[in-house]
Amino acid sequence: MYQRILVPVDGSPASERGVQEAIGLAGKLNARLLFLHVLDDYPMLQEMTTAGALDAMLRDLRHAGLDVLARARQAAEQAGVHCETLMREVAGRRVADVIVDQIGLHHCDLVAIGTHGRRGLARLAMGSDAEQVVRHSPVPVLLVRQAASATG
Repeated sequence: MYQRILVPVDGSPASERGVQEAIGLAGKLNARLLFLHVLDDYPMLQEMTTAGALDAMLRDLRHAGLDVLARARQAAEQAGVHCETLMREVAGRRVADVIVDQIGLHHCDLVAIGTHGRRGLARLAMGSDAEQVVRHSPVPVLLVRQAASATG
């Protein structure tokens, strides 16, 4: 059914839940996973910091992104699922647009993405990359909600 599944990752609990769901699905379908981390260089930070501080911050963000990708790869490999990892850096573009671009570039036939499941004012204030991916994706999108916390 699905042969290549794009899995955007950012290290959040919602993203981790999406990774686990994608690994389980890929294992059952004998599909390949493409883990994608999008590094947004936060253009407004460029205006609020020195060039040296910005370079250090971007270096830290790259390192954190590579760590997120390595953890996803390790989880997939432990489950016997074939995967690849990819990091894209963007400036002045929505993360969702970069995700949608990668679908065609890498011939993915499904996107599995974790979502916080925000509603109301929280969704309005923070926006939703997952929602934008759903709106613009040329392929089906599996939204995986973050598990409810034991205290909430």
